[in-house]
Amino acid sequence: MMWHCGNFEFDTRQPVVMGILNVTPDSFSDGGEHNGYAEAVEHARAMVEAGAAIIDVGGESTRPGSAEVTPEEELSRVIDVVRALVDLGYCVSIDTRHADVARACVQAGAAIINDVSGFRDPAMVEVAASCDAGLVVMHMQGEPGTMQDNPHYDDVVAEVKAYLAEQAAMLEAAGVAHGRICLDPGPGFGKTVSQTVELMRNFHELRRLGYPTMVAVSRKSYIGAVYGIENPADRDVASAAEALLACELGASVVRTHNVEKTLEGLKDLRPYAVIGMGSNVALVANPGEETEGKIANLQQAISGICTIPDTQIIDISSYYESEPAYYEDQDTFVNAVMVVRTGVPPRELLNYLHAIENSLGRVRTIENGPRTLDLDIEDYQMYLSDVEELMLPHPHVCERDFVVKPLLEILPGHILADGTPVTFDDVSYGAARKIER
Repeated sequence: MMWHCGNFEFDTRQPVVMGILNVTPDSFSDGGEHNGYAEAVEHARAMVEAGAAIIDVGGESTRPGSAEVTPEEELSRVIDVVRALVDLGYCVSIDTRHADVARACVQAGAAIINDVSGFRDPAMVEVAASCDAGLVVMHMQGEPGTMQDNPHYDDVVAEVKAYLAEQAAMLEAAGVAHGRICLDPGPGFGKTVSQTVELMRNFHELRRLGYPTMVAVSRKSYIGAVYGIENPADRDVASAAEALLACELGASVVRTHNVEKTLEGLKDLRPYAVIGMGSNVALVANPGEETEGKIANLQQAISGICTIPDTQIIDISSYYESEPAYYEDQDTFVNAVMVVRTGVPPRELLNYLHAIENSLGRVRTIENGPRTLDLDIEDYQMYLSDVEELMLPHPHVCERDFVVKPLLEILPGHILADGTPVTFDDVSYGAARKIER
């Protein structure tokens, strides 16, 4: 998935690191450290040299209980720094909730507008629609001054996800291209520690919306509470660990104070693999319950995949009933797709999958014929193979409805390792429908 930000474009299949540059006297962890022009520019240089692809410039603290700064004061803090960084060729993001500040900074060359208020202000929407900058849409319950007074949710994951989907749809209706939008669930913004943890542990739900997603947890208070670290400046290693977890679940942009520590932590990011599952021979089923029996086979496969070393299931699609493909004289299938993060190399992973198939009595007498269980590696991040034993990406991914539908349910906009986008354009086999349960 590509994120389009003015003259910059980011491939978010690998995490993109955004360095935080607060030119404020009162930000919660580094207020006053870089609010001078020379200090700010020098710190930005250091972050870029450390590996930051984006510099996020902020002139107003939005820590809990903070007072609002006038747009005039905020702009006076940031505009010269933005111009200087643009002149250096950097991708600059302006962290602001004020339309006048965003407009002036975009005109000065900023390529991203990072709005903590989630583009709730019609004037900010107007700025967004009038330019080609990338947009970061954040969720926040309330306002910075009061957001932590009594945050309440019936279901924090569902409510944040719905809000972000609505705001993104609103921006697209206003004329903003889909590819310019990035979503940020706003950890710690109008959320208790437990609500934030629940949100971060279910980050894959946000990936299902089909936009790049930002993990902005650096030095946040919930990290201090969970890890027992009182001083925000001492939370960088823990922040990197939380960023890594979010990236494994699908986050694609990492906003951080400490670029070096974050990139060091992200070295442990495991590749993702997309695994297709299918069954059309129930091992155990009463008459009329064959579909349930086939689903039971897939559930057995899921249990088996959970035992593969250094492998974690990230997301699983709904179950789909599909027409048989290629060899048509057989019963209908039940299919699903899952995403895993794994440290197991592709060929070794395939061996594990074959062992799981065999454990359920897989018989290979008819090509594309009836089977208790079929497990295919559809895609493996950054890995291409054209040998007969293992072709990756799977050569038939895009022609199979029973793969494309469940895959796009959990990975909208997915691009295969060879650069092929997964769409419905070439689907011609195995018509599939979701099984409602």
